[in-house]
Amino acid sequence: MLTILAALALAADALPVAAPAPTPDYTQDDAWLCRPGRVDACASDQTVTVIEASGRMHAEPFVAAADKPFDCFYVYPTVSTESTPNSDMTVGEDERRVAFAQAARFGQNCRVFAPMYRQVTLTSLRDAMLGKPVTPDRAMALADVTAAWRSYLAHDNGGRPVVLIGHSQGSGVLKAMIAASVENDPAMDRVVSAMLLGTNLAVPAGKTVGGDFKRMPVCTRGGEYGCVVTYVSFRADKVPPVHSRFGRVADPAMRAACVNPAALLGHPGASDAIFTTAGAGLSATPMREWVTGKPLPTTPFVKLPGFVTTTCVESGGANYLAVKFNANPRDPRLDDIPGDVRVGNMVLADWGLHLLDMPVAMGDLVALSRAQYLAWKAGHPAG
Repeated sequence: MLTILAALALAADALPVAAPAPTPDYTQDDAWLCRPGRVDACASDQTVTVIEASGRMHAEPFVAAADKPFDCFYVYPTVSTESTPNSDMTVGEDERRVAFAQAARFGQNCRVFAPMYRQVTLTSLRDAMLGKPVTPDRAMALADVTAAWRSYLAHDNGGRPVVLIGHSQGSGVLKAMIAASVENDPAMDRVVSAMLLGTNLAVPAGKTVGGDFKRMPVCTRGGEYGCVVTYVSFRADKVPPVHSRFGRVADPAMRAACVNPAALLGHPGASDAIFTTAGAGLSATPMREWVTGKPLPTTPFVKLPGFVTTTCVESGGANYLAVKFNANPRDPRLDDIPGDVRVGNMVLADWGLHLLDMPVAMGDLVALSRAQYLAWKAGHPAG
């Protein structure tokens, strides 16, 4: 369990300081977790079982668009269980599983590119928490992803618009890359948006830019592009603790930005959540049933219309996405979703619903990526 908690710790707000090691060759196919035109984790079954308030279930097939006019560049969170401080570049089941859960659905509208990178491993983070001497190279992850981005631009992009997507460590690495290599680069004009989930993005109080990013603002309304969608999620009745890792930043003049994807799509509060059928995994309690007395659906994903609402909240100095599960005693569906981070029977309040950051808004995030592309296209009539 401690390895999982350590992974969450790498929501990665600190910029690396060590000199990066030589980077992999991203012109090689095996340096990528996902690439268009091949069978991999991002070309997988995304069928959803829709569970109505009555308990009735029906399948909603996943249909990808024939024409995918924009790209998605995805960086995965901490998943490697290798024994070394940094992971190698071999695609394993952990990387496949998280890409299947987090990235593949975006392939409904975009070509998905997901580089492998030598991330700080769960093993290294666990050892650090236990006080053991560790030597992870955090700069290596940033150098790898930056090299993958540059290779993508040089060999695959062809001037196409692109959405940057990450979670936890992946978001932290993308945040560092945007600040160091993207904001002031001509390629910034191709960036439709950056979806940096499960990390703190600092912005000055009352403003949308000027903290971690100097040019790229936080999204505030529908129809915008070239902006950032970011949030950390907590239960609506649980304010992040005073020393919480998420939802708070150290500088009192700054705030952790929060953007509710549902609000940008014009339906604030009503979130299009999509969950993996077996549950959040990692240190969350697995799902036993979604409807009382009925077995788990056989599809890999489920959604429960009307069950999840999301709202950006500022409370006690914390900014976060407040997630409410709308339990109804007359509804045969479950009354709660076990997405809290646990050690044994203890819930760690600091982590909130970090394991559900993407699921609580997955349908909205996918729809928003297309809506922001359309806004980008309108602003680039020759693009």
